[in-house]
Amino acid sequence: MHRFFLLLILPIAVITLVAIYANKINHPKSSSHVVAASIAANTELLRLKKYSDEIKTFVKRNHFNNNCCFLVDMQLPSGSNRFFVYDLKNDSVIKSGLVAHGYGSINHSVINFSNQSGSNCTSLGKYKIGNAYNGRFGLAYKLYGLDSTNNNALNRFVVLHAHDCVPVAEVSPQRICMSQGCPTVSPGFLIKLKAYIDKADKPILLQIFY
Repeated sequence: MHRFFLLLILPIAVITLVAIYANKINHPKSSSHVVAASIAANTELLRLKKYSDEIKTFVKRNHFNNNCCFLVDMQLPSGSNRFFVYDLKNDSVIKSGLVAHGYGSINHSVINFSNQSGSNCTSLGKYKIGNAYNGRFGLAYKLYGLDSTNNNALNRFVVLHAHDCVPVAEVSPQRICMSQGCPTVSPGFLIKLKAYIDKADKPILLQIFY
C-alpha cells in the first residue's frame, strides 16, 4: 500500500519541482526588478520631498492650496510616470501619470528648456493653475508662470491639457509623444487631476523641475 502511494505521489512531486525550476529560469530577475523598482520609487520620493519643503512655505505665503500640489520631474524619461499629485500634509504621492514635454526641448536626446515664444520648449518653474476652458484639445487649464523661467507661459499659450497620444500606463524605455511646450497628459489622467482642482478652495501650484 505504501509502495503504491509513493509511486502515485513521486511523479507529481517531480513535475512540481520541474515547474518551479523552469519558472526561476524564465524569470531570473523578477525579485531584483521588484527591489530596483522600490529603490527608484524611494529615490524619487526623496527628490519630491526636497521641493515640497520650499513649496509648503510658498503656498502659505501666497495663498495657494496647502493640501496638495502638482510636481513634474523632467529628469525622468517621458515613458515613465513623472507627473505627481503630491500630498503636502503627509509628504506622499497620491497619484502619478505620464506627461509630455515640448518637442523643441530635445537636442540630441538632451532636454533643453526655454521661456521664449516659438521655442516649443518646456519651461521650468512654478505655475498657478488657472480657470478651466474648452480649447483645441478639449478641457484645458490656463497656466500662469510665477518665475523668470516661465513667466511667458500665458503669452506662449502653455496650458495643462490632455491628448490621446499620451498613454494611460508607463511605456518606458519607450518615449511618448511630445507637445509644443505644454504639460500634456492622458485624457484619463486629466480627469483625475480635475477632481483635485475642482475641490480645492485655493489655486493649486504646479512645479516643473529638473
